[in-house]
Amino acid sequence: MVRIIAGSAKGRRLRSLPGLDVRPTLDRVKEALFNILGNRVIDAEFLDIFAGTGNIGIEALSRGALHAVFVDSSDRQVRLIRENLKLTGLESRARVYRNDAIGACRMLGRQGLKFDIIFADPPYGRGLSVAVMGQVDRSAILAPGGIAVVEHSRRDTMPGEIGRLRLCRTERYGDSCLSFYQWEDSPNAEGGKSGVNGGIPRQL
Repeated sequence: MVRIIAGSAKGRRLRSLPGLDVRPTLDRVKEALFNILGNRVIDAEFLDIFAGTGNIGIEALSRGALHAVFVDSSDRQVRLIRENLKLTGLESRARVYRNDAIGACRMLGRQGLKFDIIFADPPYGRGLSVAVMGQVDRSAILAPGGIAVVEHSRRDTMPGEIGRLRLCRTERYGDSCLSFYQWEDSPNAEGGKSGVNGGIPRQL
């Protein structure tokens, strides 16, 4: 059972649908992710791609993100995300789209939207991690100083650069890895002060 770890919805358990090809981010990986992001979640515009149950984006809202956009290609998952947002009382700060990841990034880019934090959790072993980060770059939906994070299998090596995005940190948790990207010309890309506009240091 997926649960919210911290914030206004702490302890709430999210609904899931058995039998679907969904691999929720493990609690220890989610906790590590938000420990690394720290205060930059507060008042952030958050994008959750391959959102599944809405686990990560709802955790971000619970911890103080200003708004969250959720993207999933499954009708059932989109309905589930909306149910979980209502369950946690966070639906007023969220939008949910049924779309594939590439199409959603293009759509959001055409709307001129920018996100402080982008999280993508594509299915493992399908070569989608690089493709999605590439579309994040081309669609220019990452705000200046923002962070794009992709969860991927440890067997997949993420490149040091994807377009204008530069890899600044990778952490491994069992079979899962989190890779953090920033704009190549970001003033904080090498790390810096913590907080909403700070960098993600290469080391803890």
